Amino acid sequence: MAYETEDQETQYCFPDINSSCVKGKRSRHEYIIMYVFFSLLSAWTVFLNLLVIISISHFKKLHTPTNMIILSLAVNDLLIGLFVIPIQAIKLTETCWYFGDIFCVLYLILIGLIFSASLSNLVLIAVDRYVAVCHPLLYPQKITITNMLKSICLSWVCYSAYNTAFVVNNGYFDSSHRTDMCNGRCSVMVSFSWTVIDLFMCFIFPCLIMITLYLRIFYVVHQQVKVINSLMKGGKRVTESSAKRKSESKAALTLGIIVTIYLLCYIPYYICSLFVISSTTITVLSWAVHANSGLNPLVYALFYSSFKKTVKHIFTLKIFQPVSFLFRIFK
Repeated sequence: MAYETEDQETQYCFPDINSSCVKGKRSRHEYIIMYVFFSLLSAWTVFLNLLVIISISHFKKLHTPTNMIILSLAVNDLLIGLFVIPIQAIKLTETCWYFGDIFCVLYLILIGLIFSASLSNLVLIAVDRYVAVCHPLLYPQKITITNMLKSICLSWVCYSAYNTAFVVNNGYFDSSHRTDMCNGRCSVMVSFSWTVIDLFMCFIFPCLIMITLYLRIFYVVHQQVKVINSLMKGGKRVTESSAKRKSESKAALTLGIIVTIYLLCYIPYYICSLFVISSTTITVLSWAVHANSGLNPLVYALFYSSFKKTVKHIFTLKIFQPVSFLFRIFK
C-alpha cells in the first residue's frame, strides 16, 4: 500500500485517500485509559447537570429569575457533557477527525455557541446579583422570570448568529482557508480581524462587565455586613429586610464563586490560544474548561441546602408523588 512504510510504522486517518493526514500512535493501554477517563467525565457532567435541570424545572419554589440563569447554565454544561466531551475525546484519542467536513462546521458552531452562551449566562448572573444587592427595591419590578427568560433566549439567539457568521466568514466552507491540506483534521485559519472581534465579543467585553459589577457588589455586601453586625452587637433586633439583604449577599458570594471558578478555567485557555502556545498546553487547558461543567453542580450542593433537598426527593422518587412540585424545600 502506498501509505505504509516497509516497517508498517506510519498510519493514516484514511489509508485509501491520497490526501489523508498521518494518524498519531497510541498504545492499547493509552486507548483504554483515555476512553475510560473521558467516559466517566462525560457521564459525571451529564448526571450532575441533569439533577440541576430536573430540580429547577420540577419544583415550583425554585422558579426564580436567578435559578432561570442557573438552569440555562446547566443546559450549557449538559450539552458539553453530551456532545463536546465525547467528540473531543474521540478527536484527541484517535488523533483524527472521522466525522466529515459538514459535521466539522456544525460542531465548531455548536462549541462556539456553548462557550459564548456560558459567558453570557455569567454576565446575566452578575447583572441579577447587582440589582438584587445594590438596588433591592427595583429588583422585583425589573428582574422577573419573564424578563429573565427573554434575556436568556436573546443571548442564545445573538450568539448563535454571531458564531454562524464567525464560521462562515472564516472560510470553513472554503478549502483554501484550511490550515491543514489533508483529510482527518477539523481546524482552520482565523483572520486577524475576526480574532480581534472574537477577543472583544467573547472575552474582554463580558469579563469587564462581570468584574465591574462584582467589585461593586462586594463593596456593597461589605458595607451591609458591617451594618448588620453592628446592629447585632448593639443588641438590636435584625429586621426582616436586613435578613433578606444578608441572604441576597450570600447568594451573590456563592454565584461569585461559580463565576470565579469558570474564569480561572477559561482565561488561561483563551490567552494561550491567542498567543499560539504549544498544542499540548492548549489541549490541557481546554479540558480544564470542559471539566468546569462538572464542578458547578458541586458548588450548588455545597452552598444551597435547597438543592440538597431536591436531590434527595429525586433519589427517593418522591418527585413522582402527586403535587410533588409544591414540596416545601426551604426552611
